[in-house]
Amino acid sequence: MTFRVQIRFEINPGMEKGFEDTWLSIGSVITGDPGNIGQWLSRDAEDESVYYVMSDWVDEKQFREFEHSAAHVEHRTKLHPFRRGGSMATMEIVHALRGAAA
Repeated sequence: MTFRVQIRFEINPGMEKGFEDTWLSIGSVITGDPGNIGQWLSRDAEDESVYYVMSDWVDEKQFREFEHSAAHVEHRTKLHPFRRGGSMATMEIVHALRGAAA
């Protein structure tokens, strides 16, 4: 069962481009982990200073191992100057239905 992590980033106004560039430049820190399936960065349609990261993992154990790793601490340290707030939610995907356009 896929384990999904959703992180909400509230970015300091005017720092959105720098956040996006930094996120892209360090993205391989997460996608290079053997437990990571993929990740996506999305910007809120109504608030350009709010972003969401979705990250899928093989299981919760592998995510938690990464979450407590030195690589993740370094990743968070590089993104921290852009943030003014945020939150994290974790979940297990129970069902997935693909749409006709897929």
